[in-house]
Amino acid sequence: MAGVPFDQLDGDIWYNGEFVEWGAAQVHVLTHGLHYASAVFEGERAYGGEIFKLTEHTERLHKSAEYLGFEIPWSVAEIDEACIATLERQGLTNAYIRPIAWRGSEMMGVSAQANKINLAIAVWDWPSYFDPAEKMKGIRLDVAEWKRPDPATIPCKSKAAGLYMICTLSKHAAEAKGYADALMLDYRGQVAECTGANVFFTKDNVIHTPTPDCFLDGITRQTVVELAKRRQFEVIERVIMPEEMADFEECFITGSAAEVTPVSEIGPYNFTPGSISRLMVEDYDKEVTPS
Repeated sequence: MAGVPFDQLDGDIWYNGEFVEWGAAQVHVLTHGLHYASAVFEGERAYGGEIFKLTEHTERLHKSAEYLGFEIPWSVAEIDEACIATLERQGLTNAYIRPIAWRGSEMMGVSAQANKINLAIAVWDWPSYFDPAEKMKGIRLDVAEWKRPDPATIPCKSKAAGLYMICTLSKHAAEAKGYADALMLDYRGQVAECTGANVFFTKDNVIHTPTPDCFLDGITRQTVVELAKRRQFEVIERVIMPEEMADFEECFITGSAAEVTPVSEIGPYNFTPGSISRLMVEDYDKEVTPS
């Protein structure tokens, strides 16, 4: 797949209730979702032919659409079935699944009450987000200039396309400087999240993570919190200020794409991936692997 544009991959995409050839899954240039970001999506992974926490992802997709003021015309159960069918049709067992819902092109303008709500599901082969051989060494993060906005200004609990604009800007800036990703602060200057993953820190055998009050409480994040508690670790959700990173021992990030990935550096702060990071990586791998 390396080097092949995503609009030229092989296979079929589930599109508004039927399968279409990959290259034929298109929208018009005047689609509202393109111009006004009225689109919501999910990022899911399949392991051994099973999509991890599929229904939780689909329920969040529905909720995200509600936050943007539209209703997806397929039920959670129907979308679950479509995701499974698309995975099977692509002939993959370990894969990435991307459902996306968006307002169509019936009206063009900020107002779009009459626009059709579309839904597509694509599945493709996507290995580990970061190089497995380098993973336990820890990735390097920049500190982003852009900040997660005040929840009074955005639908922060929606996994909405428009909310990722500053994530792309931040990740591009970080990669241009040789980093793998960027840590974003929030509008108050508190530690928030990475561009597409939540963040955890450790100190004295206790795990600390920012309170998700202006960014997504990720499904992988929730899974890792539960895994840590099974290990009898204390997990504290709280306000974390940037200067506190100087005193933390380990750091790792979590997300459906990133899975659990240790961090060795965030700007001027350094961490040593250790036993807690390794346990969370191993426990998450076991959790997502079908028995």
